[in-house]
Amino acid sequence: MLRGEGVFLRFLRNGAETDNFTLPFEQEATVEIGLKAETVYTLRFYLGNDERVLLREDAPFSRMEGTFRVYSFSFRGRDIAPGGSGLFFFHFEADLPEGRRYTAFDGERLSLAHQFAGELQLTVYRPVYAAPDWLAGGVFYQIFVDRFRRSGRASRREDAIYCEDWENGIPEYPPVAGQEYPNNTHFGGDLYGVAEQLPYLKELGVTVLYLSPVASAFSNHKYDTGDYLAVDPSFGGEEALKELFDRAHAMGMRVILDGVFNHVGDDSRYFNRFGKYPSVGACQSKDSPYFPWFHFTSYPDTYECWWGIKNLPRTVKCESFRAFICGEVIPKYLRMGADGFRLDVADELDSGFLEEIVASVKREKPDAAVIGEVWEDASNKVSYGERRRYFHGAQLDGVMNYPFRNGMLAFLQEGDASLLREVTSTLFRHYPPKALLHTMNSIGTHDTPRILTLLGGDDGEGVPNDVLARRRMTPEQRERAIRLLQCGYPLFAALPGVPCIYYGDEAGMEGYGDPFNRRPFPWHAPEPSLFRTFREANRVRTSEPLFASEGFELLDSPPSTFAFRRFDGEHSLIVVSNRSNTAVPWQFGGESKAIELLSGRTICGEAVVPPLTTCYFKVSQGVST
Repeated sequence: MLRGEGVFLRFLRNGAETDNFTLPFEQEATVEIGLKAETVYTLRFYLGNDERVLLREDAPFSRMEGTFRVYSFSFRGRDIAPGGSGLFFFHFEADLPEGRRYTAFDGERLSLAHQFAGELQLTVYRPVYAAPDWLAGGVFYQIFVDRFRRSGRASRREDAIYCEDWENGIPEYPPVAGQEYPNNTHFGGDLYGVAEQLPYLKELGVTVLYLSPVASAFSNHKYDTGDYLAVDPSFGGEEALKELFDRAHAMGMRVILDGVFNHVGDDSRYFNRFGKYPSVGACQSKDSPYFPWFHFTSYPDTYECWWGIKNLPRTVKCESFRAFICGEVIPKYLRMGADGFRLDVADELDSGFLEEIVASVKREKPDAAVIGEVWEDASNKVSYGERRRYFHGAQLDGVMNYPFRNGMLAFLQEGDASLLREVTSTLFRHYPPKALLHTMNSIGTHDTPRILTLLGGDDGEGVPNDVLARRRMTPEQRERAIRLLQCGYPLFAALPGVPCIYYGDEAGMEGYGDPFNRRPFPWHAPEPSLFRTFREANRVRTSEPLFASEGFELLDSPPSTFAFRRFDGEHSLIVVSNRSNTAVPWQFGGESKAIELLSGRTICGEAVVPPLTTCYFKVSQGVST
């Protein structure tokens, strides 16, 4: 329920109250508004989409609820979205003795405003595919293959530079941040090495590996695809990937791949700018079968690139390219054993292509997962002039949840939970329940500075790369950052969605932005205290069904704390994170008992949450906030 002074708004789906403002096509919604007003002349409900107002109806008086006059309006998903899905916005207007008032919501509080002040959002969706049950309640682990583990079993590329100093080597970097550079210095990590460390990942509690691109490419990161149908030989080729799939599956783990379908490398068999491939590339001849895949403004030297980066020619809307990706590339890797894809720059794939990709994945392996890279609220995203339809039923199972990361950083760095509360409540309202449960929640990726470095208080902004390459935290900064991350990761692991660990965060890796966040894994000197924290949070998460439940509620809590409840029809789990430097009491009330799942302690009535600590309280009877 959304509340404000003298007003509340309640959303019901099939008669049951929920704070999730999404509606399956086949179900009915009722929106109730309560006003603490003796006289209401008229109260009208408005609902529309991006184009026009669809409903403009009087909301009839329903009943008194204490001192509130309650009005309600009902509609079905099929009534407002005859096509099966859509994004809609709604508000109420009330004519009171003191004048017209409009419902307004600022992310935390509902109010009655003197002027129109924005609307609430409603998504109607019609699932085409079943969500993958194996993903909810799991734990992702993102691996940058070249930097995770060097087995010595893979061959080396003749066109690559290799750094032998695994323990202290510095990634190749441009003199000035933002400048293009080859990104061709490799450290020699490979897929055999990943397979060797599966027991380590199993002990950590990982259930799903997310691999950086594995297709053959010139760079160390492989986002400049050279040959979609060949696994890079420096990673061990197809034999190594198949071995990894088989061994992971035997240990009960899944593996998803990075799908890079928006651009390729200029040094690829499709573009072939340097003539390395025997095929005739688009850059060599307009008669090339790949020429329609790209857009040249001045042939052959000027062409559309991804974000203007010349070694990443962008693929354009082309049926032969789409047929190749959906008919050959995706089926090949799913048949080898992949369990799904994370789609790179999903915002840059038009909706038609995205739906073709998802259809190809689900046709080949119905329980495979498709996660999109989206940096904002994916429910209402507009990109390239198009309102995206990610959660309308025919596209993504989930997205990368960067908004959670932003809220987490503000909470851990400043002790201010307001942004985290706003982000969490907004996404819970906006995302269909299954989509929220399948978001990939990341506190660090290959595109962001290391979480430990940020918690140490230094983001490196404005500092020359030559300095950043060698800078490390002071012992005092590092100790403080570790303590904050020990508080933060259990909180992150408990939020709706699936936590994703960026390789080495659990080992205490430091690093500023790309490429300094991509150092080799410190097998020689991991941080054991962090590993234990991550392992224990993951142990509880993967064994407790409530972490895969749709029930979620934010709880009121003291300053510098963040609390919420995960629940199903019978059980409750209260998560309390105390970012402050003093202990915080938490009342359960009456005869309620709770078990703190991370420590195993049994608590009656009242618990004490220590400073910089997150606790998981499973309540056996009754709930008190």
